[in-house]
Amino acid sequence: MRVALHTKVRADRIEAYEEAHREVPAELAAAIRAAGATSWTIWRSGTDLFHLLECADYAALLAALDRLPVNTAWQTRMAELLDVVHDYSEGGADAGLPVVWEL
Repeated sequence: MRVALHTKVRADRIEAYEEAHREVPAELAAAIRAAGATSWTIWRSGTDLFHLLECADYAALLAALDRLPVNTAWQTRMAELLDVVHDYSEGGADAGLPVVWEL
């Protein structure tokens, strides 16, 4: 399945956000893959961040990552940079953007 998400970076933290993503810990990337993601891309337009990820089961991916120490450490770091964060809670699986049109 493909999941599109929208988050927002703080205007004064764009550089730090992009720098952090140039150095995503290998352990975190491996954990995301192990949780079922086959790809994850983030685009930025101003302070708006648009994510597209592919996985078999988004709710299962969130559950696998929710309390994983490498992910909670990363989410703590991201919380300092974002106005709207990625929702890893049980209800977060419903946070994806609705599909309006597809070719």
